[in-house]
Amino acid sequence: MATTRAALTDTDIRMLVKGATPDERALAAHKLCRVIDKAELSDDDRDLAQEILRVMAGDAAELVRRAVAVTLKNSPSLPVDLANRLARDVESVCLPVISFSPAFGDDDLAEIVRLGGPVRQLAVAKRLKLSTKVTAALVDQGDEAAVASACANDNARFSEGALQRALDRFAKSEKVLTAVTYRSVLPLAVTERLIDLVGDQLRDYILDHHSLSAERALEIITGVHERATIDLVDQAGRTADAKGFAAHLRSVERLTPSLLLRALAHGHMTFFEWGVAELAGVPHHRTWLMIHDAGPLGLSAICERAGLPPRLFPAFRAGVDAFHAMEFDGRPGDRERFQEHMIQRFLTSQPPTPRGDAEYLLERIDRLGQGAEVAVG
Repeated sequence: MATTRAALTDTDIRMLVKGATPDERALAAHKLCRVIDKAELSDDDRDLAQEILRVMAGDAAELVRRAVAVTLKNSPSLPVDLANRLARDVESVCLPVISFSPAFGDDDLAEIVRLGGPVRQLAVAKRLKLSTKVTAALVDQGDEAAVASACANDNARFSEGALQRALDRFAKSEKVLTAVTYRSVLPLAVTERLIDLVGDQLRDYILDHHSLSAERALEIITGVHERATIDLVDQAGRTADAKGFAAHLRSVERLTPSLLLRALAHGHMTFFEWGVAELAGVPHHRTWLMIHDAGPLGLSAICERAGLPPRLFPAFRAGVDAFHAMEFDGRPGDRERFQEHMIQRFLTSQPPTPRGDAEYLLERIDRLGQGAEVAVG
């Protein structure tokens, strides 16, 4: 073992076996581990070095065993049998190895999850990368903290079935539901189930960041499952696919004149354009030109083509004119002030806005005002 002996004296090796104190043996163990990790060893020398490691891993002093675990936690030189032995040791010894060692295969990690208990499960969950086999073991046998940590780890790969089982086991766990919600990618079926389990804030995040079928989004937004907290108008304004959303609303007979009026009142001009284009059967670029035509005929012509009631033409004109006249000023609450001004223009238009829409807009002004008070407070 010439290379090893070049860096480690006979005194160091004797100290490993017969050191007077744990501190002395730990220092010698640390030194040998560094040599083994960095030196280029022959096969015979490596076998001998690993035998010495096994001796150190069996030392009665926790400090010595910890020196081995900490020094070789990231090393490919740590044999798998020794890694598994250290993984069964006390927490100060096992956690560095479980958290980082490349020696473990998927079967080893799954076994640690099965037998190791909550602390070791959490260490596995936080590893840099996890396969679907290991995450499945965590979902099936890990405690809440371990499952939440694994779900929050975007380098952990999950099968759709494992995510569904996580929701089965922890349907009432805010930690797990939040971790699943904030994963960068979710299967559609998991997203659609998750949205029934979470609160308003996480539901809004799901709508903004994850894919939902148009039918499911509409159910959520219109409160089919007694969820009336998400306004269809709000979703119309923030959808990334205004064209698709308008087309779907029309297919289920929800693309109404009242919805278009309310969306326009909130400044959601892109959705208004696509909604009118969908009802009129006119390409979007032509619809855009007619809506934003400075003359008096373009807007009324496209609204008539879309089948919108003539009684609403003045309100649509007021909304388009208000949209052109107003600008964001960059101050806090910009969007809320813009919407409030738009709504006020509607409410004072002639002829008056229909009563149902007027009540809705007044309620929205109220909510915008409350939001501003909270922001100021």
